[in-house]
Amino acid sequence: MQVMNSSNAREVEPAGGRIQRSNSLVEDVYEAIFAQLMSLKIAPGSRITVDSLVKELDVSHTPIREALGRLEGEGLVLKTHLIGYRAAPQITKRRFDELYELRLLLEPHGAAKAAALMDETKLAVLRESAGGMARREGKDERLRYSNFARQDAIFHDRIMEFANNDLVRETLAFQHTHFHIFRLMFHSRVTEEALDEHEAILAAFAASDPAAAEQAMRRHIEHSRDRLLLAFD
Repeated sequence: MQVMNSSNAREVEPAGGRIQRSNSLVEDVYEAIFAQLMSLKIAPGSRITVDSLVKELDVSHTPIREALGRLEGEGLVLKTHLIGYRAAPQITKRRFDELYELRLLLEPHGAAKAAALMDETKLAVLRESAGGMARREGKDERLRYSNFARQDAIFHDRIMEFANNDLVRETLAFQHTHFHIFRLMFHSRVTEEALDEHEAILAAFAASDPAAAEQAMRRHIEHSRDRLLLAFD
């Protein structure tokens, strides 16, 4: 798997090869570990050994620990005193249901508010984020999947930002919802069907139609829930 470093256009191989020295080494290491977590190469709940990552990625301990610290802040990695790091456990069915109940309570209404306040600048930001999800550069499925998960989180966060309610936005972000639910299933259906649903949301925003935006967001979240429920079978 290869990741392109946007700051210096040097390639790295985060999944199975060595990372080349670069000006943003911590970012490269973070992307490598993030991709492995999202694609389940690092299994939920499994121990993450710093020394193993040092050997795999051919970097020192410092960028590994910095990257793991960032992932800890995003809820994807847990650190236990005197024991070390492990991947966050997979969310339970109950937690999954609670997260989607929260999303259905907050995001459709937020989408309606965002549509009412939409302008061309905001719409361009959302289209750019959606475009990032649709791009399929590179051959590595894990990298594309992890990129989609991040872009999806940004897309939904931007909508809540444009709804102009900081408390709702912070509440959703604090749950790290998108990262946890995308770890449930590494499958193309999770991403491909979501793209069409995002287009429906964007169309409602382009029309500045709050009712349509609310309906499109509700449908998207419900379909996302139904797709990922299969992970609990």
